[in-house]
Amino acid sequence: MMDFHKFDDDILSPFRVEKERQDEETLRPRKTDEFVGQRPVVDQLKLFISAARQRRESLDHVLLYGPPGLGKTTLAHIIANEMDVDIKCTSGPVLERKDDLAAILTALKDGDVLFVDEVHRLSRIVEECLYPAMEDFRLDIIIGEGPHARSIQLDLPRFTLIGATTRAGMLTSPLRTRFGITCRLQFYTSEEMFEIVRRNSRILKVECDDEGGWEIARRSRGTPRITNRLLRRVRDYTQVRGDGRINGQVARDALAMFEVDNLGLDIMDRMYLTTIMDKFGGGPVGLNTIGVALGEDTETIEDIFEPFLIQIGFLNRTPRGRVVTPLAYNHFGRRPSSSASPDLFTS
Repeated sequence: MMDFHKFDDDILSPFRVEKERQDEETLRPRKTDEFVGQRPVVDQLKLFISAARQRRESLDHVLLYGPPGLGKTTLAHIIANEMDVDIKCTSGPVLERKDDLAAILTALKDGDVLFVDEVHRLSRIVEECLYPAMEDFRLDIIIGEGPHARSIQLDLPRFTLIGATTRAGMLTSPLRTRFGITCRLQFYTSEEMFEIVRRNSRILKVECDDEGGWEIARRSRGTPRITNRLLRRVRDYTQVRGDGRINGQVARDALAMFEVDNLGLDIMDRMYLTTIMDKFGGGPVGLNTIGVALGEDTETIEDIFEPFLIQIGFLNRTPRGRVVTPLAYNHFGRRPSSSASPDLFTS
């Protein structure tokens, strides 16, 4: 499993940096009405929460999946707030043994929310222990060892499990089917990102005009976590080199200093694309070959570099390999070479 913490210093990384946790808490919406974007998901959750509150029942188990940095943790806290219950947060890799899970489950109160991030990384033994807890609200535990061991059942409060994952395909079928509500989060539009910049600049008490807000929003790769990070970095820039206010020119100068271009590409994105253009004629080229050329492992390329490039139409994954599209050539002011593969124009 790749260690995503190696990307903590990347300004465009969608993964949370531990030192940013307090800042995220400050900017996190508390209610559905404060949450910008993801309208289909938010509207569904508002309906389910309202129905559960009217029946005085706990909410069904919820699975939130989608790329990192889109608000899965925030939505889990919003659900707990609107259900007026406590939330306990943990993650799949932390729950290594059945005892770890049992300690958390038995400490919950009726209606509480248990949020499990990276739920796809639960160990098999913990996952199997979770099945009866989710379905029947009971926990089977073994007391004693050897011939004197015996199994007993503990009744659990009717809790709500909220699982979050960036890889829904890695969930086992038995676990996936036990979630009554499944929500897929999408990348945000530029308009939604702009609203997030406006909202969060007010919270941070930094003056940001519309032009400056749009410069930050359109370079944020459709990801609120990146928006918040860019906003804080631009705030630092204008505090030291400006008058403390963010306008279009200040935002452009700051983001140029951080090597983030007008589409939100950073130096590694540009290196990835130009490597395929210059060394492999635009593709198709195999993932392993690209990894050797860049000196990066293939998992890093697939999970960090490629998703956004595919989203904006700069890259295609074909059966024959990766292909840079004409849009990417235009962005760099280049024309495809005469030896470029036909896949460049047809894929």
